[in-house]
Amino acid sequence: MTDDIVDRIAEVTPGLDALRRRRPITREQLQASFDALFRPVSVQHASQAERELIAAFATGLAGADDPTALFYADRAEAADPERAAVVRAELAGAAATGPFGAYTEAGLQGESTDGLRYAPDATATDALGGRLAAALAHAHLLVLRPREASAADLGRLLDAGWTPDGIVTVSQLVSFLAFQQRVVTGLRVLAAAGLATATTTAATTDPTTATTDPAAASTEEEAA
Repeated sequence: MTDDIVDRIAEVTPGLDALRRRRPITREQLQASFDALFRPVSVQHASQAERELIAAFATGLAGADDPTALFYADRAEAADPERAAVVRAELAGAAATGPFGAYTEAGLQGESTDGLRYAPDATATDALGGRLAAALAHAHLLVLRPREASAADLGRLLDAGWTPDGIVTVSQLVSFLAFQQRVVTGLRVLAAAGLATATTTAATTDPTTATTDPAAASTEEEAA
């Protein structure tokens, strides 16, 4: 088995490893994305500590017991323990079940849902610094209210001191983490239900199963 970040967080089993190997490009690209964002060539526009703290906040919105959140919480603690403590405290009031927000398209307004709108208060902003405070508010928007994101939100990041390249990095970071978190959750659900081993065994013994059984195909896509 390989030693990549998703494998580590999901505590990959031989069955899950075999299932993931059926999507080798997806597996490689997930790891390459992590490396690009968390082992970057340059941290000019977003420091390493900022990346780790934003990651801890964005993944922590799913709950403190989420395995991906625990992984990034540990990394944030190692990178910047003082601000990591503030991020943990902010998560207590920022976590919510979403996504939600207002649709503007005709015919969809009835599906709009309201929910928490988060912004660090003055005390938290002082402790985090204006840049990071703005980035956490933006991460909350992208994770829980993505349909409401607008140019004005990008303007708030610019006002807080983020460069255009830095804003791109923050947005890429949150997007990647959301996908990675879903993959890890899916893998752990498959492992807990015993479906990874069953699907992998079926594909090994009967090559037609993977392509003709909708349940097997769905399982495979979720693991990817």
